Amino acid sequence: MKKYLLTLTFAIALASATIAQRTPQASPGATIIQTVGITDFTVKYSRPGIKGRAVFADKSPIAPIGQLWRTGANQPTIFESSTDFTFGDKKVPAGKYALFSIPEKAKWTVILNKNLNASTDIYKETEDVARIDVTPVSGEATESFEISFSNVTDSTSFMNIAWGTVKVPVKLSLATQELTIASLDRAVQDKPEDVATLQSAAGYYLSKNIDLRKALSLADKAIGLKEGWSNLWIKAQILDKLGKTSEALPLAQKALTVGAAAPDGAYDFYKTQIAKAITDMQAKVPAKEVASKGKKKKK
Repeated sequence: MKKYLLTLTFAIALASATIAQRTPQASPGATIIQTVGITDFTVKYSRPGIKGRAVFADKSPIAPIGQLWRTGANQPTIFESSTDFTFGDKKVPAGKYALFSIPEKAKWTVILNKNLNASTDIYKETEDVARIDVTPVSGEATESFEISFSNVTDSTSFMNIAWGTVKVPVKLSLATQELTIASLDRAVQDKPEDVATLQSAAGYYLSKNIDLRKALSLADKAIGLKEGWSNLWIKAQILDKLGKTSEALPLAQKALTVGAAAPDGAYDFYKTQIAKAITDMQAKVPAKEVASKGKKKKK
């Protein structure tokens, strides 16, 4: 019995010690991830509170005006991008960087530095990869320091540095279309017989209305490997955009029929769109031309 009591006592003591190792932080950590196009931006930082103190002011004890600031608390704030990007007007390679800033009334200098262990004491400007000027704007009062993303498109976003009533919007830009095409080309090279990969590439070219001949070739290859309502529908749309509506119409009709025979969630979502497109195509193609196409195929 004593043995069990000792074991239980030890377990309780161990659990208490483990719990005691974690205590509330004055500046709790935070991580934010924002996807822009096919790029992931990640910021890991700490969030100090104002707690009645002055920030971005002369002799501020936590964020003095005109002095290098680690843009957060505790450890260096780390900014990471999964692809090459443009920081303000500076091109920056994919990777991790320490985020620094120099607050001023009329403008902020926002900095990416390649030394991830840098601090205001050991910072070296020669290790900067980007240094830009940004005009601060008035924002809603923010008690806890905050970094956020806004105005997200498939190739741009703003990273907002906000504290007190000051917000500093840093523009981020990406060559998303070029990055996507390069990624799709690599995928097709790696999996040349994969239907989903071929369809994905053809669908992207179609959605951007670029290189439609290449998109058509990819769609044809996908259909040759495994015909389905989705690749038939992609090919129909490509042909329609190429001005070959009389060829597109029967493919769209076939896509509707094939999908109805074995419906899935995606087909249920697209079937109304396909049906409408068929109506639009029929309005563009004279009935005699459609009939003529049908007779030629029968021969």
